[in-house]
Amino acid sequence: MLLNDIKRVLRISEANTAFDTEITDLIEAARHDLFLSGVLSSKVNSDTDPLIKRAVSVYVKANFGYDNPDADRLRMSYESLKAHLTLSQEYTVEVTTP
Repeated sequence: MLLNDIKRVLRISEANTAFDTEITDLIEAARHDLFLSGVLSSKVNSDTDPLIKRAVSVYVKANFGYDNPDADRLRMSYESLKAHLTLSQEYTVEVTTP
């Protein structure tokens, strides 16, 4: 489950559920942002694609909590990842087989 992966990235124990709602909202916001930017829904909703997982985790790290000194750097990293994803046909063009 992506929630537990993101909690590990944030160094939050899986047993600690105090922030689950906020983290889940940020995961969904990241996915929606990627979708609005042109990434295929099938890719955006993947819990196993390493680039999607990385983009979502960076987005969450940038936006989680308050007074994050790394927030600007992480936002720039997310925007860079998003740009690369939206330029890749693998992430933006649905493959149809004849």
